[in-house]
Amino acid sequence: MLIQITNLLLQVAVSIVAGACLLRCYLQWLAFNLGTSQRNSIGAYLLPLTNWIVLPLRRIARSIGRFDLASFLAAYLLVLAKVIILSLIVGITPFTLSSLIFALIDLLDLTLSGLVGLVLANVILSWVGAGSQIQYFVSLLVEPLLAPIRRIVPNLGAIDLSPLVLLLGLQILQIILNNLK
Repeated sequence: MLIQITNLLLQVAVSIVAGACLLRCYLQWLAFNLGTSQRNSIGAYLLPLTNWIVLPLRRIARSIGRFDLASFLAAYLLVLAKVIILSLIVGITPFTLSSLIFALIDLLDLTLSGLVGLVLANVILSWVGAGSQIQYFVSLLVEPLLAPIRRIVPNLGAIDLSPLVLLLGLQILQIILNNLK
C-alpha cells in the first residue's frame, strides 16, 4: 500500500513538472514567446514551475536550433529520479541500463499522454469555447500535428476526422510503449 501511495504522489508531481518542461520545450520548438510581460501569459505559469531545474541545466545543455535540450533533459531527469526512487523502495538495484531505458519509455508515454490531452481539449474547446484565448492557444499547439493528417484524410465538409486519426495514432503508440515496459 505504501508503494502504491508513493507511486501515485510521485507520478502526479513528476507528471506536472516534467510535463511543464516538455511543454516548455515544445513551445520553444514552435518559436512561442514565453515572456512574462503579460500577466496572463502561459510563461507566467510555466517559467516559475520549470526554471529551478531548466536554468541550471542550460549551463551544460545548450539548445540545438529550436530544440530546447535543457527542458527536455530536465523532464528526463525528473522521470529518471521517479524511477530510481521507486526502484529503491521496491528493493531493485536502480542504477542500471534498464532504469535509463525505462525512464525514457516513461517520458515518451508522458509526452503521448499530454498530446492526447491536448487533442481532446482542442476538440472540446472547438465546440464550446470557440474564439477564446485558451482555445486559440491549444489549437496553436495541436495544429502542427493535425496539418499533415489533414493533407491525407479526405475532407468531409463540416466533420474533421484528423483529430480522431491523430488520437488513434497516439493511442497505438502508447500501446506499443506499454508493451515495451
